[in-house]
Amino acid sequence: MRLLKSLLAGGGFELTPFSDDLAPPYAILSHTWINGQEVTYNELLVETGADKHGYAKICFCGEQAAADGLEYFWVDTCCIDRSKSDELSTAINSMFR
Repeated sequence: MRLLKSLLAGGGFELTPFSDDLAPPYAILSHTWINGQEVTYNELLVETGADKHGYAKICFCGEQAAADGLEYFWVDTCCIDRSKSDELSTAINSMFR
């Protein structure tokens, strides 16, 4: 699993991989997708997508996680590489555990 961390000095986000059993406490964003306006995994890696509506949701989640004393947070649209079917399948199955 990958978790996001806000980079306070200069903004932006960092994706950090963790094994499921070693992941630290983290916040999860529950949201409704807006077609074509969510920041994807690849867009986050190359630092594009800041003009999309979904970027504001990621920023909000990072701010709320920090306010709640959490360093990491998870947003499905950008923590899952949807171009890899095995990763997508694993992520979907883990949502229903």
